Amino acid sequence: MLISDLYAQKNYARPKITPSKIVEIKYGPLVRPHRSDKAMEDFRNYGLGQFIHWGLYATVGNEWEGHIHRGAAEWIRSWGGPSAPKDWAKIYDNLYKKFDPKGFDATKWAKQAKAMGAKYVIFTTKHHDGFALWPTKFSDYNISKSAYKKDIVKEVVDAYTAEGIDVFLYFSVMEWNNPNYMGGSPVKQEDKKKFGEFLEYTRNQIFELLENYPQVKGLWFDGTWDQSWVSAYQYTYQLEKDIRSKYPNLIIGSRFRNDEFGKRHFDSNENLMGDYEQVWERKLPKDVSWLGGNDWEAVMTITPSDWGYTKNWDNKYIKTTNDIIGLMMKSVSMNGNFVLNFGPDGKGNMHAGEDKIAKELGEWMDVNSEAVYGVRHADDFPDNGYGYYTKKGYQLYLTIFNRPIDNIVRIVVPEETKDVPASVSLLLDRQTLPVKKAEIGYDVDTNSYYDIMLPETLKTNLPFVIKINLTAKTQKGEKSSKANM
Repeated sequence: MLISDLYAQKNYARPKITPSKIVEIKYGPLVRPHRSDKAMEDFRNYGLGQFIHWGLYATVGNEWEGHIHRGAAEWIRSWGGPSAPKDWAKIYDNLYKKFDPKGFDATKWAKQAKAMGAKYVIFTTKHHDGFALWPTKFSDYNISKSAYKKDIVKEVVDAYTAEGIDVFLYFSVMEWNNPNYMGGSPVKQEDKKKFGEFLEYTRNQIFELLENYPQVKGLWFDGTWDQSWVSAYQYTYQLEKDIRSKYPNLIIGSRFRNDEFGKRHFDSNENLMGDYEQVWERKLPKDVSWLGGNDWEAVMTITPSDWGYTKNWDNKYIKTTNDIIGLMMKSVSMNGNFVLNFGPDGKGNMHAGEDKIAKELGEWMDVNSEAVYGVRHADDFPDNGYGYYTKKGYQLYLTIFNRPIDNIVRIVVPEETKDVPASVSLLLDRQTLPVKKAEIGYDVDTNSYYDIMLPETLKTNLPFVIKINLTAKTQKGEKSSKANM
């Protein structure tokens, strides 16, 4: 079984649901799904993106002076219990004073991402620890107070934009070290006042980012599950309204807020709460019917669950390049984008394992990217056991992971499908492959079948793509004569 299929096995079924009754909602979606503007069309065509989780947590690599943190690396500030170092929160909150990533080179990152084939990047401006990687005017806990001092967000935005890669900014609304933040819904007047100040501070930082970096194409929110944020639905509704009023082309996914009944991602009437679905974190839909026609992206780690830098990759399953290609092709075959995460270390260097995957994935994309960029679900060709279809106009692509032992790839063309294979080539070396109609003669079968012959000389241990040029059917296929025993 492909790893891409394993990642769809989690019991998270969300085919389009029709609610039993329609609820009156005041604080539901502010945009209709399926925006048709250029920004959303660009989003639909990306195919492959990069996520970068970077912050103070990178300086420790999920361990401290012999103590190993068993949770996710980027959550290490929340470390507690007997395994945690004494006064850990205080130690962590002072790491910024020595944060000086001498190896950080945003241009090097951006060039690597471009060579890998990424069309957009999501970069962490501030994670749950509250440390801002830009010189925000609204908090002293920011990069300008570190040993590094320079504006990291600006360096990343400028470098990736220069390489033609669109930038989305990740922003956590949670801040563990902020005295005005609280996880629970504020009840006491004093708590309401404190959290109200936090909400205004959050608004100020969001607009500061958008004003500082006008090249940004979207905002990617996190930490929005705490009851304090959920209960602030009037505030978050107005905040999104104000953001969209000032930046109408900005893309905001479904993680940002909830309706007045606490429903996140989808409101109480099952309408999408944003421009695209963001529920697919380290998992994939089982099939396209789960998506209800919504735009979406899958975000995926290379290690099992760490987003931030982890020093030790031993005794962990590290996804192979073939695993990642499978996850990517399953995603794009269902009209989604696939976003691969990188967690640089405290010096600003990618993990050697990440460098290897970026190189290998880039080499594969150099040959096969036309099956990834700007493609759509091939809804007129049924799924097959070979791999994943993608489609672009009259070009049908089949990325093969399971090569048939007889080297015959059999394409099923249902009766209602208007197009049939006309010519076929192999993207790997552009050679033309023989294709012929197979008159199988199954009884009560309205499908047509076309056999594509793979060359015996094809030697590869990577998935490969066959490109099928389609042509309109000229006439109905003749039915096989009825054979009675």
